Amino acid sequence: MLVLSRQRDETIMIGDDIEITVVDIRGDKVRIGITAPRSIQVHRKEVYDAIKKENENAAKLKPDDVSDVVRRNGSATNDKTENS
Repeated sequence: MLVLSRQRDETIMIGDDIEITVVDIRGDKVRIGITAPRSIQVHRKEVYDAIKKENENAAKLKPDDVSDVVRRNGSATNDKTENS
Protein backbone atom coordinates (compact mmCIF):
# COMPACT_ATOMS: atom_id res chain seq x y z
CA MET A 1 0.00 0.00 0.00
CA LEU A 2 1.27 3.41 -0.94
CA VAL A 3 0.57 6.03 1.75
CA LEU A 4 0.69 9.70 0.75
CA SER A 5 0.13 12.89 2.69
CA ARG A 6 -2.03 15.51 1.01
CA GLN A 7 -3.52 18.80 2.12
CA ARG A 8 -6.88 20.23 1.14
CA ASP A 9 -7.19 20.92 -2.61
CA GLU A 10 -4.19 18.71 -3.43
CA THR A 11 -4.60 15.88 -5.93
CA ILE A 12 -3.26 12.38 -6.49
CA MET A 13 -3.20 10.93 -10.01
CA ILE A 14 -3.85 7.26 -10.77
CA GLY A 15 -2.68 6.60 -14.30
CA ASP A 16 -3.55 9.33 -16.78
CA ASP A 17 -7.31 9.37 -16.22
CA ILE A 18 -8.13 9.24 -12.51
CA GLU A 19 -7.74 12.17 -10.12
CA ILE A 20 -8.30 11.94 -6.36
CA THR A 21 -8.60 15.37 -4.73
CA VAL A 22 -8.78 16.15 -1.01
CA VAL A 23 -11.85 18.38 -0.89
CA ASP A 24 -12.21 18.96 2.86
CA ILE A 25 -10.80 17.83 6.19
CA ARG A 26 -12.98 18.00 9.32
CA GLY A 27 -11.63 16.35 12.45
CA ASP A 28 -11.01 12.69 11.65
CA LYS A 29 -12.99 12.78 8.36
CA VAL A 30 -11.56 13.50 4.95
CA ARG A 31 -13.80 14.29 1.98
CA ILE A 32 -12.35 13.32 -1.37
CA GLY A 33 -13.43 14.05 -4.91
CA ILE A 34 -12.84 11.51 -7.65
CA THR A 35 -12.65 12.36 -11.33
CA ALA A 36 -12.62 9.27 -13.54
CA PRO A 37 -13.88 8.25 -16.99
CA ARG A 38 -17.48 7.04 -17.04
CA SER A 39 -16.23 3.62 -18.10
CA ILE A 40 -14.62 3.17 -14.67
CA GLN A 41 -16.98 2.36 -11.83
CA VAL A 42 -16.26 4.08 -8.51
CA HIS A 43 -17.86 2.68 -5.34
CA ARG A 44 -17.31 2.81 -1.61
CA LYS A 45 -15.63 -0.44 -0.53
CA GLU A 46 -18.70 -1.75 1.33
CA VAL A 47 -20.89 -1.15 -1.74
CA TYR A 48 -18.31 -2.82 -4.00
CA ASP A 49 -18.21 -5.85 -1.67
CA ALA A 50 -22.02 -6.12 -1.69
CA ILE A 51 -22.16 -5.94 -5.50
CA LYS A 52 -19.42 -8.55 -5.77
CA LYS A 53 -21.25 -10.88 -3.37
CA GLU A 54 -24.53 -10.53 -5.28
CA ASN A 55 -22.76 -11.23 -8.57
CA GLU A 56 -21.13 -14.34 -7.11
CA ASN A 57 -24.50 -15.55 -5.79
CA ALA A 58 -26.14 -14.93 -9.18
CA ALA A 59 -23.36 -16.88 -10.92
CA LYS A 60 -24.14 -19.88 -8.71
CA LEU A 61 -27.78 -20.03 -9.85
CA LYS A 62 -28.81 -23.06 -11.87
CA PRO A 63 -31.34 -22.91 -14.72
CA ASP A 64 -33.96 -24.55 -12.47
CA ASP A 65 -33.49 -21.77 -9.88
CA VAL A 66 -34.22 -19.12 -12.51
CA SER A 67 -37.30 -20.91 -13.84
CA ASP A 68 -38.63 -21.18 -10.26
CA VAL A 69 -38.33 -17.39 -9.88
CA VAL A 70 -40.07 -16.81 -13.23
CA ARG A 71 -42.91 -19.17 -12.25
CA ARG A 72 -43.40 -17.40 -8.92
CA ASN A 73 -43.32 -13.91 -10.46
CA GLY A 74 -45.14 -14.60 -13.72
CA SER A 75 -43.85 -14.67 -17.24
CA ALA A 76 -40.80 -12.55 -17.98
CA THR A 77 -41.97 -11.80 -21.53
CA ASN A 78 -43.85 -8.75 -22.63
CA ASP A 79 -47.62 -9.35 -23.00
CA LYS A 80 -47.76 -7.28 -26.22
CA THR A 81 -45.14 -9.50 -27.82
CA GLU A 82 -47.09 -12.65 -26.97
CA ASN A 83 -50.33 -11.27 -28.46
CA SER A 84 -48.78 -10.22 -31.78
